Amino acid sequence: QVQLVESGGGLVQAGGSLRLSCAASGRAYSGRTMGWFRQAPGKEREFVAAISWSGGSADYADSVKDRFTISRDNGKNTLYLQMNNLIPEDTAVYYCASKRSYGLGRWDYEYWGQGTQVTVSS
Repeated sequence: QVQLVESGGGLVQAGGSLRLSCAASGRAYSGRTMGWFRQAPGKEREFVAAISWSGGSADYADSVKDRFTISRDNGKNTLYLQMNNLIPEDTAVYYCASKRSYGLGRWDYEYWGQGTQVTVSS
């Protein structure tokens, strides 16, 4: 069974931090690039960050670079997103996703979690 389950969202003041987690089943995780995406109300879903299977390579959207850090623990089949210096524009539902094809990238994600809400107050 393929499963991605996000957790760690919540309400935080601007300037604060949150750490999101995504627990994945083996087939959706093992050997795959993993990513985080977000969707704000009234907007399309957008790429946030991605990390290679080894964890040695990562890619970030310009809007979160230097504030967010993506990481993974392959022994626990878990993906993380450390979010620092949050701003109201970061308010969105955050989704983790498993990439279908090999290599780091912002497209071709096959499996998705149900999302976790992050709300940043000003």
